[in-house]
Amino acid sequence: MSFLPRSFVCLRWITALLTFVWLLQTCVSFTLPFNRTLCQLPTSPDPLSGCPTGTLLVSPSPSSPSNSTSETFATLQSALNTIPSNSSSSSPRSEHVILILPGVYTEQVNITHRIPLTILGQTLSPDDASANTVTLLWHAATAGVTNSTLDNAYTSTLIIAPTLLSSLTGSGPLGYPVPPDTPFGSPRISIYNVDIANDYAPTSSGPSLAVAVSRANAGFYFSKISSYQDTVYIGKLGNAYFYEGEVSGMTDFLYGFGTLWVQGGRIALRGCGGGISAWKGVNRTTEEIKGEKEESRFGVYVHGARVERANATLDLDGQCSLGRPWNSLHRSIFAKCELDASIRKEGYSTWSSAETRVGNETFMAEYGNYGPGYNESGRSDGGISRVLTKEEYLPYAIPAGVFRFENGGFGNTGWIDNFYAPMPDD
Repeated sequence: MSFLPRSFVCLRWITALLTFVWLLQTCVSFTLPFNRTLCQLPTSPDPLSGCPTGTLLVSPSPSSPSNSTSETFATLQSALNTIPSNSSSSSPRSEHVILILPGVYTEQVNITHRIPLTILGQTLSPDDASANTVTLLWHAATAGVTNSTLDNAYTSTLIIAPTLLSSLTGSGPLGYPVPPDTPFGSPRISIYNVDIANDYAPTSSGPSLAVAVSRANAGFYFSKISSYQDTVYIGKLGNAYFYEGEVSGMTDFLYGFGTLWVQGGRIALRGCGGGISAWKGVNRTTEEIKGEKEESRFGVYVHGARVERANATLDLDGQCSLGRPWNSLHRSIFAKCELDASIRKEGYSTWSSAETRVGNETFMAEYGNYGPGYNESGRSDGGISRVLTKEEYLPYAIPAGVFRFENGGFGNTGWIDNFYAPMPDD
């Protein structure tokens, strides 16, 4: 009589459980109650003819007749300001939709709402980020203020957070001490085909955020996010999901405390400074995890993306790091990504030669990566990148395994568009 190896049986059990969790995730994920493609396609004479009743319209020329029955706004922020922050008897609608017409909108946008919002960019190609026609643009960096003590949040083009204090990065091992009575923000912000950029300078000039998400759930679909340093910040209890878009930067351009999942698309290297990712994990005894005993899994998870230099003229071979630990509780996984020759042979790196910030709980991992930037012997010899086995990787293979609810427990995926939720990896 022969018996299957225990490791094989365990792996099959984990795979079956993962498939079940994915099916459950699919059941609880949301689906837009309208056809977004019909709403996004240009229509004449009324651009809102394919949109749900009550959709707000943003246009770079609001004074021009739009033949729409809806009021037209010159900025996204002015449209958002007309939407109540919370659901109430006086405003019973649970879903609000905004359509943005083609153009570059130079503004800082703050979303403090605690209700679901859907923001659409008008486009002929709703499933192609390269064809986007709408850009939110701002120009700010902490280096732009002499002797600045300005918090990073003040530089961001788009901030999604219920309060100002909850959006602050702060400093030290745990960052800004967010008041414990701070409410959770929006249960779901869904943004489609909107590019978001901070172009303060064409190089790293201190933190220069394009997107910041704290204490809220936000999905970005077919959107391009760009800056040079600290492009994307996911703050405490922030959850963000990026699908088939692009994130570009140079220094620590995926960073934060919360949880970020990048599915497909492109990570564009504009240079090599620090690392792609820099996460500051929190100790499981802090108030941020409500006393949970389980592994927090706050971190950044990049799945199936192309990681490559932003353009062919950049000489970056062997210079770029997948990430470095903002503190010793850094957690990140690059899984099944195509890495170009820009990636250093060791994969990840320490914070600096003088201060490594690497400890027993540091989790800088890879699984199934390939391409000229994946050097198996280099990873082994470097001793900093952790190459996961299939069994080690499976708990992190779908978003339900890493996104947690405000009050604890995993499986917080009801805000991810079901149409774009990933299937379990094999």
